[in-house]
Amino acid sequence: MSVPKVNEKLLEDLEVMGFPKAQATRALHYSGNTSLEDAINWIVDHENDIDIDEMPLVDVDIEVESTESFPISEEIRIKAQSLREQERKRKEQEEKRLEREREKERIQAGKRLLEAKRIAEENERQRNLSLRKAEKEEEKRARERVLQKLEQDKLNRKYKQGLPSEGQASIRSSATKLQQEKKLNPVYTTTKTEQLRECLRNLKRNHQGEDARIRRAFQTLLIYVGNVAKNPKEEKYRKIRLNNPLFLDRVGSLNGGVEFLELCGFERSGDFLHLPQEKVDMALLNSAGFVLNSAMTNPFFGVLSTTHN
Repeated sequence: MSVPKVNEKLLEDLEVMGFPKAQATRALHYSGNTSLEDAINWIVDHENDIDIDEMPLVDVDIEVESTESFPISEEIRIKAQSLREQERKRKEQEEKRLEREREKERIQAGKRLLEAKRIAEENERQRNLSLRKAEKEEEKRARERVLQKLEQDKLNRKYKQGLPSEGQASIRSSATKLQQEKKLNPVYTTTKTEQLRECLRNLKRNHQGEDARIRRAFQTLLIYVGNVAKNPKEEKYRKIRLNNPLFLDRVGSLNGGVEFLELCGFERSGDFLHLPQEKVDMALLNSAGFVLNSAMTNPFFGVLSTTHN
């Protein structure tokens, strides 16, 4: 395969007009090397072809005669000059349009940046509020434990002294009830959510310039998490084959993909990632879904990260 021979003079005229060499060569080749006008008309008719900017290749290289066999009339020269002028004006107009678009984009980017900062500050405020609330709840539980211990010590002293120990059964019942409430309603902090968010940030940083691949990974992770959240009793949604080609392509081959699923509760078991039914944490899965949605909708996700001391 080789590049076809074309009329060098016509090719030069087309390049002077601003047409790329590959495009001009393709136009001359397929229009028969007849004239500048035919080549330009071919470009106009095929400007939307997907291979318009690719250099054509042919099996047999046919020698094209010199430019003397293709005389260019004054009319063609005038038309070529007119076309060049039109092309120049078109480029100027296009450049002005692009500049306006760039200015609009700069303004919009500034607005998005301010909004992203505002959201980051609000998230930080909410995070601090959640931490303070969790600390107060922990302090309350600590005080309760101290009071219970004091009361138990009091009962033990009475028992040793041979005094009645009324109320002991009610205290034990109260302690048992408190432990059951802890099991049913575990107190979550934002630590796990931050780990999920940081995992996605690292994934995005590790694959900079691969936006489409990253978005596809986030979408796939959201499907895995969503399926388990909707069908926690279905074994097929809680089991992922690590060597599955689709999984490897979309998630497994990315640095951080498997780690995110492990943070959601999945465990490695041979050739599988498995989430035992008894370890399904709906609150954690909902947090993972929220973080994934944020990563896909926030254009500054992974760009603006707050450092906490």
